[in-house]
Amino acid sequence: MKFVIQVVSEAKVDIDGKTVGSIDKGFLVLIGIGQDDTKEVADKMVDKMTKLRIFDDENGKTNLSLADVDGGLLLVSQFTLYANCKKGNRPSFTDAGNPQMSEELYDYICDKCSDVVPKVESGKFGADMKVSLVNEGPFTIVLDSKEIM
Repeated sequence: MKFVIQVVSEAKVDIDGKTVGSIDKGFLVLIGIGQDDTKEVADKMVDKMTKLRIFDDENGKTNLSLADVDGGLLLVSQFTLYANCKKGNRPSFTDAGNPQMSEELYDYICDKCSDVVPKVESGKFGADMKVSLVNEGPFTIVLDSKEIM
């Protein structure tokens, strides 16, 4: 499982010209789900992400968590995080989880996040989405389950 976490002052997801999710200060999280991912992997990823201390404190040091700044989450599924570009110029996505399993895990992640973060918004799994953000810093972190498990 891969999470691309971007610290934002605002972010939104539009589908067919209509905003389906938006937040102010918080994280925009692009979520890639792989073939071998499970609910246990998702639990560890959500726990790690929600506890990251990557917001500036009063001294300008990255020392505050999402809860400390009353931040929100905007969660967007993105299977292309599993692109394999080793051979040729056309990416392969065979390492991405199958759509049914991935959608179930994506929904599970959204629910788990809602248990610990008051404001959780999301895109729509499999939809053609337009994602807009104002990245603060810019500050972007990639969490890969292979590195934290």
